[in-house]
Amino acid sequence: MSFEPYLKAFYSYLESERRYSPHTLAAYQRDLSAFIAFSQQQNIDDWKQVDDLHVRAFVASQHRKGLSGSSLQRQLSSIRTLFNYLCRHHHADKNPAQGVPAPKSPKRLPETLTIDQLECLLAFPGDDALACRDRAVMELLYGCGLRLSELTGLELGDIDWQQRTLSVTGKGRKQRRVPFGKKAEQALKQWLKHRAIETEHTQKALFTGRNGQRISNSSIQQRLKKRAKQQGVGISLHPHMLRHSFASHILESSNDLRAVQELLGHANLSTTQIYTHLDFQHLAGVYDKAHPRSKK
Repeated sequence: MSFEPYLKAFYSYLESERRYSPHTLAAYQRDLSAFIAFSQQQNIDDWKQVDDLHVRAFVASQHRKGLSGSSLQRQLSSIRTLFNYLCRHHHADKNPAQGVPAPKSPKRLPETLTIDQLECLLAFPGDDALACRDRAVMELLYGCGLRLSELTGLELGDIDWQQRTLSVTGKGRKQRRVPFGKKAEQALKQWLKHRAIETEHTQKALFTGRNGQRISNSSIQQRLKKRAKQQGVGISLHPHMLRHSFASHILESSNDLRAVQELLGHANLSTTQIYTHLDFQHLAGVYDKAHPRSKK
């Protein structure tokens, strides 16, 4: 018997029942391929032969290769999910990854831009199609706190102009409504004038490329880096940095963690709480600069 049986059914379960995105599915496949390759090197080729010592040995081998604590946690999560599935379908007797810890890695706070940096970034000149599209993309990423895949997945019908909201499809295909401001509205309308000329009326995607097809994630990433360099912002800009900035600035102004959780589409409040650390970091910086007793 080999490891292959049931894997196809497991991936199909993740896609259809758990509604995982192609990106998440690819991560599961990478993690489990590494685990299976390691198992086969140990002459193990059956799910029922795997025990907790074997899983611990796998984690140790990956750690020696230099994988971070977060990557190891993700690999363990993939193995646990697989064995939960196998146990439920009576293809395994126990979950050997249950209770196996991953080495902890220090929490890295997300990188954000200051309001001045954002003003500078969004002040690039031009009213051609490319400039209007770039501006609309950035106004939505920062103005709505969207993930990159949420942005590229937007369609024309997702915009409610009267309520000034977007219908966003997030992780697990969960839908949420997100408001957008006047700046984003203006940028969108400017882009849609160009889009109407350059894109077939049958195309539903909100953001399209030169070929008239839905724009890719990599195209957005490249455009952001180019604009940041052009504007002299001094950072290697990526889309998630605009989402982080959105969350940090909203929390700093409102102090409403639940609202930020809803806007970001986080399933758990604990995921959103990292932005409270950013907010505290900002306050600590203000204290260090301003309070007489903080200085030597």
